[in-house]
Amino acid sequence: MTLKRFACVLALLGGAFSMFAAAQPVVREANAASAASKAGSADARRRSQDMPFAFRGIALGITLDEFRAGSTVRATPIGSVPVCETDVQAGALGMRLKSRESLTVACRWAHRADDGWAVSQAVVDGAPALEHVLRFARVDGQSALRLYEISFVIDEITAEDLREALADRYGTPHLVTQSVSSSGALPVYVWENAVSSITLCFLPGTRNGTLTYLLKGSDAWVKSVVRQWQASGAEAG
Repeated sequence: MTLKRFACVLALLGGAFSMFAAAQPVVREANAASAASKAGSADARRRSQDMPFAFRGIALGITLDEFRAGSTVRATPIGSVPVCETDVQAGALGMRLKSRESLTVACRWAHRADDGWAVSQAVVDGAPALEHVLRFARVDGQSALRLYEISFVIDEITAEDLREALADRYGTPHLVTQSVSSSGALPVYVWENAVSSITLCFLPGTRNGTLTYLLKGSDAWVKSVVRQWQASGAEAG
């Protein structure tokens, strides 16, 4: 090898070493950022285990007053508002009218149409739901009504898309198969954390889906409320 070629090789090696050395801080920063991101995701998942699930910002466990005061309306048409069984408009929507002292209260989104009030369509995964209801109850002797259930009926295509979206966000669901149709067993998908659950069930025949957000233990609360109502003999509902 001539002196000139040897000098070129040294220069190339030197340049490569300089580029490698310069790249190390960038690599270290990228690795650190990746580790921090993974740690942050893990922390977020741990925190989410102790927080009730929320439907597009509407969290299970909020009070009826908080629900009414919030500007979050997840329904179409624009201008829809919450209407509850304690509102005079409830009767026009086919809902039972209840007093403000009721032990349980159901709400729907509604809007004023040309001929009066009409039920709106909740928007789930970007598509209008076929049905929806939000249910509140007085929990553990508290005076405030708290949101314990949000349920929807959605079409099959929306249900399939939603199953994938929920899996991306909350991980692989529990798959429960129940024989509820002569055509075979229908799947039920359940995501849960320490305090709440999300259940997606495909219905027989139509293959529409039911989507339910539920606070854990709420069945016991509602049964307790019913027992209170039966014991008191009041028309609290």
